Amino acid sequence: MSAPVLAAYRYCETVTGQQARNFAYGIRLLPAEKRQAMSALYAFSRRVDDIGDGALAPEAKGRRLEDTRALLVRIKDGRIAEDDTDPVAVALADTARRFPIPLGALDELIDGVLADVRGETYETWDELKVYCRCVAGAIGRISLGVFGTVPGALDAERAPEYADTLGLALQLTNILRDVREDAGNGRTYLPAEDLAKFGCSEGFQGAVPPPGADFTGLVQFEVRRARALFAEGFRLLPMLDRRSGACVAAMAGIYHRLLTRIADDPAAVLRGRVSLPGREKAFVAVRGLSGLDARAIGRRQAESRRRG
Repeated sequence: MSAPVLAAYRYCETVTGQQARNFAYGIRLLPAEKRQAMSALYAFSRRVDDIGDGALAPEAKGRRLEDTRALLVRIKDGRIAEDDTDPVAVALADTARRFPIPLGALDELIDGVLADVRGETYETWDELKVYCRCVAGAIGRISLGVFGTVPGALDAERAPEYADTLGLALQLTNILRDVREDAGNGRTYLPAEDLAKFGCSEGFQGAVPPPGADFTGLVQFEVRRARALFAEGFRLLPMLDRRSGACVAAMAGIYHRLLTRIADDPAAVLRGRVSLPGREKAFVAVRGLSGLDARAIGRRQAESRRRG
């Protein structure tokens, strides 16, 4: 690996270490080459997200996002030199040469952030699911290009589907966690029909639910949906090699525990950001590296197939 490419990866790993609160726990479990690749993917995705969340006017955000899409085209076409001044582009271009990653999924990420910039809302779960596939399912599918599947893995052709579904589970958990913060920024992600069903159409501007709202019922409804997505997405784990499976088990396991914490105290998401302490995240990562989660999931799936 040339010195400029190595420096580009180091930059991306620094970005990941500083900004990826949950993602970094899983990445640390990967061998160096895959860790570098995942850091490049994260750094590019972080750039896209930061444009969407930044202080620019919507028109300026749109231009910046389309400029980033143009950069992605250059990466796809192999037009990024090793001495390019953009370290994220250099690292991602090298990753694309080393791994069979579907770079088109990053176009979907840009589409999803553009939807945020336009302030789109969602009437139904089917509509929200399209958005979640853009901003999270796409990351699952592109990450699978780095992980690969083990030879002879059962149902390996469904691995992209499971990676996508796991991304949906993580994103729905994020939406529940950030419901008040998003409301303060003028964003509503939960489907309008769900909000109406539980009397929550007025939104979530305060630390208590609107009068007459069944906020707990709404959260538990969405938690059940997220748990079903996790159960389906976790079918990916036995298809991965030990360290890739540990990475996914750690990242998804952190969000799965976060979802449980939200389910135990739904109103907590209105009082502030719900999170896990660092020691609990580290425990989840150790379980992932030991293979405990993957084996437990495999046993549950085998038992489900026997019953079915």
